[in-house]
Amino acid sequence: MVFSESRLAGAWGIDVSPIHDDRGLFAVTWLADEFEQRGLDASLAQCNLAWNRRRGTLRGLHFQRAPFEQVKIVKCTRGALCDVIVDLRPASPTYRQWDHVELTAENRRMLYVPAGFAHGYLTLTGDAEVYYHASRGWTPSAESGVRWNDPAFAIEWPFEPQVISDKDRTWPLLA
Repeated sequence: MVFSESRLAGAWGIDVSPIHDDRGLFAVTWLADEFEQRGLDASLAQCNLAWNRRRGTLRGLHFQRAPFEQVKIVKCTRGALCDVIVDLRPASPTYRQWDHVELTAENRRMLYVPAGFAHGYLTLTGDAEVYYHASRGWTPSAESGVRWNDPAFAIEWPFEPQVISDKDRTWPLLA
């Protein structure tokens, strides 16, 4: 695996290093030691799968409140998406800043999302599937989010979302 630091403190892009042969390819996508050597949380408590029927589906921006924060490692297994993270850690040098990564089935790239970040994505294709690890299980009472179009972040989404849940449409603004 090849780790690339994001412009947001603590977030990382992760590219697999596939081995190709006549059968296809093989690649390691999870090795706790690789994460721990970089000081990253390698806990794994829950795995999630989300399928999105339509291009332009927006999910997010989600996080869990303390003390139930989650580290996430996100991968697109079918289709393509614009994956967005926002640093919500007040003591961080990148507080309230956002970054994005294009995750596709073809590029096999993953995104390491630190605890204290909001996370969401916009599907760039229909029939997009997203698989992700979480460092702790979902805690319904700690579920939270911020509005995807909050002016405090000024996120530059690639286009206007077409499908948004009522919950995601009405998360509060940060201010």
